[in-house]
Amino acid sequence: QVQLVESGGGSVQAGGSLRLSCAASGHTYSMKYMGWFRQAPGKEREGVAGIYTDNGITHYADSVKGRFTISQDNAKNTVYLQMNSLKPEDTAMYYCAADHQRRINWFLDDYPYWGQGTQVSVSS
Repeated sequence: QVQLVESGGGSVQAGGSLRLSCAASGHTYSMKYMGWFRQAPGKEREGVAGIYTDNGITHYADSVKGRFTISQDNAKNTVYLQMNSLKPEDTAMYYCAADHQRRINWFLDDYPYWGQGTQVSVSS
């Protein structure tokens, strides 16, 4: 089992920045991939970014490329999502997800482990 706890959400104005954290505990040694997803009211959950935990290769949704950066601190079992140049359309609940498998379709929300989410609100 893996437990994930997100933090760092909040309210910012457009153009601002936030850094989300996802702390993992439990059987973290076998995790191969971690991702960030978001879900806005009335919309489906969508993949935002992901990272292979062994080699650090990252993936991003087109909507956040150049603005968001996913990173990891393996010593702390923590994955981060640095979000810059935030837009009102980035407003959503953000979730961290983890998988024991090396994912190809990282953007599909069929991960076995999920956090409880952290809210991000961006005002214009």
